Amino acid sequence: MRKTLLFILSIALIGVAEAKKPLTPIHRVMSANIRITGLEADKNTPNEWDNRKEYMIDVIRSYKPDVIMMQEVIYDSYEYCKKELKEYIAFGFEGPEMDPYTEGYHLIGKNVIFLSRARYQIVSAGCYWLSEEPIMAGSISWETNRARHANWVRVLDKNTGKQLRLIDIHLDHKSKLAKVEQAKLIVREAAQYQADFPQIICADFNSRKYEEQVKLFTSNGWTDCYDALHDGVEFGHTAHAFEGVNRPQRPGKGRIDYILTKGKAKALSCNVITDHKGSMYPSDHYFMIAEIIVE
Repeated sequence: MRKTLLFILSIALIGVAEAKKPLTPIHRVMSANIRITGLEADKNTPNEWDNRKEYMIDVIRSYKPDVIMMQEVIYDSYEYCKKELKEYIAFGFEGPEMDPYTEGYHLIGKNVIFLSRARYQIVSAGCYWLSEEPIMAGSISWETNRARHANWVRVLDKNTGKQLRLIDIHLDHKSKLAKVEQAKLIVREAAQYQADFPQIICADFNSRKYEEQVKLFTSNGWTDCYDALHDGVEFGHTAHAFEGVNRPQRPGKGRIDYILTKGKAKALSCNVITDHKGSMYPSDHYFMIAEIIVE
């Protein structure tokens, strides 16, 4: 009887010790441009969505992200990711479309944010369009090739009780004017928060770090996590066109995918995910992963 009581007591003490373990303040944040599905160029190749979608989910899961910010999500890819990633809350797909195109590359690819159900509680969330009429869904300005938007969520971290804001972005891929004006709008909108409020951006900027639109962020309090942690040494192409490291490196070309922080959010690590299985890649972009602490 005495041995039994001692065993029960030891189990209880272990439980108390486990309960007192501090929960991690580190957020594992992934940026993932998953590529618009149904493109003619991908048909009957390993790059076709149905061929790579399971592997894509396997790669995402293997990094155990708390947050996944995707770009180029459309109807079939959204339904698939939502079904496969049930442990995450998905935000940013549903809403007014207001897009004259219903198929092909002109379709608006949504920036969808997936949040760990176990870790986060949504405090507030929203969407604005990267145009001169940001509250009008599908609005287009500055010679942009198609309508672009920013999705954001303000969340409570259940581990620490602290709040942070996550913003998912995809800038225009053609017009320099559009990229610059879209960047100005995002920087201005984010600046309404207190300077020390932790904010994290995941983005396909379709731009290199030396271009004006990227410098608008870094000159206004945003830190390019990869650049800061790799001493300014660039990775090379993150949009690798399903060629991986075999894509020729041309002068002036390189990384266009970013994870940025502002306020009391600081990256401890930031890396490009180059996983592939033979000639199969999760997407035509390498994904990025960062460990970020909210101080």
